[in-house]
Amino acid sequence: MEIKLAKQAIITPLIGLVVGWTLFMFAIYSDLFVFPIYDSQGMYLGETQIVQISTYLYLVGIVVFGLLALRGQQMSLHARELAGLDAPLPRAAHRFTNLTVVISLVGGSIYAIGNFLNAFNSFGQENVNLLVRLFDVYVPIVLATILVIYILLRAFVYRKQTVKQAKKQVMSESEKALGLGYAIPILFTAVAIIFGLVVYDITRTDLQVWVWVVIQVIIALGILLGTRFSSKAKAAKAAPPRVRQTLAAGAANLNFVLSIVFGATVSIMSFTFGSSAIDSLRIWPEYIEPKPGEEEVYYDPTWTVSLFEWKWFFESMLPALVLLMIAAVGIYLFITERNQSGVTMSSNKALSKSGAKTKVSPKKTARKSSTSSKTTSKVAAPRKRK
Repeated sequence: MEIKLAKQAIITPLIGLVVGWTLFMFAIYSDLFVFPIYDSQGMYLGETQIVQISTYLYLVGIVVFGLLALRGQQMSLHARELAGLDAPLPRAAHRFTNLTVVISLVGGSIYAIGNFLNAFNSFGQENVNLLVRLFDVYVPIVLATILVIYILLRAFVYRKQTVKQAKKQVMSESEKALGLGYAIPILFTAVAIIFGLVVYDITRTDLQVWVWVVIQVIIALGILLGTRFSSKAKAAKAAPPRVRQTLAAGAANLNFVLSIVFGATVSIMSFTFGSSAIDSLRIWPEYIEPKPGEEEVYYDPTWTVSLFEWKWFFESMLPALVLLMIAAVGIYLFITERNQSGVTMSSNKALSKSGAKTKVSPKKTARKSSTSSKTTSKVAAPRKRK
């Protein structure tokens, strides 16, 4: 039961990786139809004032990956509680899902900061549609912040009891302080980012020095309060560390890190090749050099999008898909196969110990029967004499 649950815990974030990759590719493809705006001299002014679909496709991809990584972590914790903390496969599944949760947190943070930085050059300086600005910039940043805080607290602070026999415990002051120590710096940073965007949208100029000072003060206050609550949680009595076998743990950790590095490298290659394959559908107009004595003709930099072709799919897009499958299947096989032998050995040891306790040899039974018969005969003899 616990082995099957551990395998499902490993598969769940990998499914999120595939779904997130697919949504990212659709987001990149949708950006091909968002055309820039140029003036009469060919200078870049901004992009078309619409709520870009890619903004929410990227966000949904990060959300799906993050929630499935969180679900996988919960399943791995349940598997460890059923099999024991030292069971190899559930322990490896727990480490892997912890890593995927951290990656989702980093992705959500980069997404929010990236939207903040792109907000300064996404539209022109005049006649900005505030409704488009709200749903294209502000709402995604708020949603990404909520996602990061939710996953962070659910994954590392407020974990639910997964064993039926476990009693629900009231949250201690240390746990509350730990949760605030995690959440407050992120929340204050999001407030500072939104404050800077509001000032930029009102003044329509680059952020002045004092505005940057206010932003840094807000972020510093968040870090200060987070440090205070973290120190309060750290002052609580900690559980004693478990004893480990150094060499075995080091080898296991090395192999685990190598498999994760392989999976991360191949995944990044898949994202890169897929993005470049979609970008190759963008067809730029040909620039014609003016002949001597002729005036330079205005060059229109607006591109066109090529239609779908099977040749493009097999030569450009299919290798990215294959790399994604290699990454997902490779990570699963690396983790399960490496820890499969340890699972069988631990189960065999448990069965041998239980069998050694209950097994009785026939010689011992014969001796017990003979001694019992002798004692009964000795007790019965005096009765016959009487």
